[in-house]
Amino acid sequence: MPYSGLAERVERIEAHLAIQQLAIRYAMAVDARDIDAWVGCFRPDVDMGRHGTGRQALRRYIEPMVRRFYRSVHQICGHRIELAGADRATGAVYCRAEHEVGDQWVVMAICYFDEYARMDGEWFFSRRRERHWYAADVTRTPQSVGFTGWAGSGEPALPREFRSWAPFWDGDPRAATLTAAPVNGAGR
Repeated sequence: MPYSGLAERVERIEAHLAIQQLAIRYAMAVDARDIDAWVGCFRPDVDMGRHGTGRQALRRYIEPMVRRFYRSVHQICGHRIELAGADRATGAVYCRAEHEVGDQWVVMAICYFDEYARMDGEWFFSRRRERHWYAADVTRTPQSVGFTGWAGSGEPALPREFRSWAPFWDGDPRAATLTAAPVNGAGR
């Protein structure tokens, strides 16, 4: 989306900065267990699907989830933002997250796939999908635990959800020599 005038370019820069701050506010709210700040990162009418609509539905969903681990550190490693108009955007946020779960220190490599909306001049998440490559205790390699070394982390969706992943490895015999856990012959 080309921006020609100075005002449009400044507006674009301001949107990028506000959306980047949204991602770090989210990470800090999770780590501080500040549920009010956390739900405040989402638009007031956030659609939680079968869980309901609005921030109270979001609170009922997330609070039990963040009680599954004690300490956490969510480190934002990179953020891609694509503006789709004055009040809408999409993006992806790379994150390395660490969680204390009993005697384990679980490390996760995550990518959040986001949809953003500006309402009354403020940017919010409309939707946030967490996908991860692995979850493993810091003392273990992701491969040694089948990339799912934390109960409840589920089957990793990445990198196979990237559309370019399977075509890249399709038919390449080297994939089998690079991983002990290939998925559909395309590597994990």
